[in-house]
Amino acid sequence: MQGGMNDDAIPGLPADDSPLWKRVLKHLAIFASLLAVWEFVTAFGYADPLLFPRPSEIFGSFVPLYVTRAIVWEHLWVTMATVLAGFVVGTLLGITLAVLAGLSETIHRYMKPYVIVLEATPRIAIGPLMLAWLGFGFGAKLAIVTLVCFFAPFINTLTAILSANPAQVELMRSLGASKWQTLTKTIVPDAMPMIMAGVRMAMASALGGALVAEFISSNKGMGVLLDNLTAMLNMSGAFATLLSLTVIGYVLYALMEGVEGRIIFWQNEAGLRRASARRKRRWMALK
Repeated sequence: MQGGMNDDAIPGLPADDSPLWKRVLKHLAIFASLLAVWEFVTAFGYADPLLFPRPSEIFGSFVPLYVTRAIVWEHLWVTMATVLAGFVVGTLLGITLAVLAGLSETIHRYMKPYVIVLEATPRIAIGPLMLAWLGFGFGAKLAIVTLVCFFAPFINTLTAILSANPAQVELMRSLGASKWQTLTKTIVPDAMPMIMAGVRMAMASALGGALVAEFISSNKGMGVLLDNLTAMLNMSGAFATLLSLTVIGYVLYALMEGVEGRIIFWQNEAGLRRASARRKRRWMALK
């Protein structure tokens, strides 16, 4: 697998070796068929059009949302700022604390029970406490998203560091390497696949965390927009907003997969080719 989501990633399913354009056409045909069934069911009264608007009405709602009334933009940038800020803070905090706990038995012993208790606490239950502590503003939303994004990088990084190859670590020590050199040259490179898996999980959770935070404590954001449209029974606009969030979530996940492929380049053929090409250019420049 080369960093993308394909059939090879699912054990037991045969690989689809057909050209990309054929696979895209297959998925578009399936999607169009589902939309046609939905349109038919709603148009002929088999479903309540108030609660289940026709796909044509949903796609028509994108025009007022994004163009004529353009009400989505002020909410979109608030949500994206919360997602990115919470993701960065939560991920960095999780990885940093995990490295400290992995390198120090004392820190690991004293930190572990508190992390377990915090992980066992439902995030949504902490929301009202965040409001009481930080108020109705960006701080409370940032804290909630940070908390959501913290655990996957922390657990994955700590597990990877504690699972470091003892023979390689002992070899580095026998060669006189410092703890920092052992960490950066041996432990971290081996741990990167698991660390990046945790980072990818954090990104996948960040948008959901931001929406929960907006449902609880905000007057702007895509969660607020979705809630307001649903309360006004503007279901076509609500479905259009939900579809927008789905596209945003997919794009964020795909971007993170691309970043992962660049960082852990040795795990895919394309990355190895890029690294080899860079080394070749440097070598030619020295001649």
